[in-house]
Amino acid sequence: MKTKEDVLNLIEKDGWMMEVLRTAESLQLPDWWVCAGFVRSKVWDRLHGYADRTPLGDIDVIYFDENALDEELEKDYESQLGRLMPGLPWSVKNQARMHEANALPPYRSAVDAISQFPETATALGAKLDEHGEFELTAPHGMDDLIRMKVCPTPAFEKDERLMEIYHQRVESKKWTEKWLKVEVDAGIKRH
Repeated sequence: MKTKEDVLNLIEKDGWMMEVLRTAESLQLPDWWVCAGFVRSKVWDRLHGYADRTPLGDIDVIYFDENALDEELEKDYESQLGRLMPGLPWSVKNQARMHEANALPPYRSAVDAISQFPETATALGAKLDEHGEFELTAPHGMDDLIRMKVCPTPAFEKDERLMEIYHQRVESKKWTEKWLKVEVDAGIKRH
């Protein structure tokens, strides 16, 4: 696996992942994506030769709607997804309000929010566009994902407070125990 097209093909051939995307699409949320570990874990599982899918802690569905910031609405969407595909750990968050979680300036879109996730290998999103075509976003490219390298995104790397969050996440996620070939960057500034 070497390119974005390889990742696209990998996901498109996974019937379960495509069903998740179709289910998320059915909510008709504005500027929506299924992101983070949903894509990353699939790629790392393949690169490690795992026959079975590594269990996901959650399936992150994000969207961007500045006109509906009520957190209860997100819980309603999670319930709807749970009825459509029961037993999955759905998590729905409106990125128009999530910048507050890390005390960042407001995001401009869902992709802007993805670009400011803690790790480059997790700053990924997948969706079906208005024509039902599969789409993948990777604001920081695919290199770290494919090289199995966990590095902070620029938004995190330049802020000492955010780097503490990055280090806590790296510690709690235990990626190097699930995927032995994964390497973690301590967060030294890259040129």
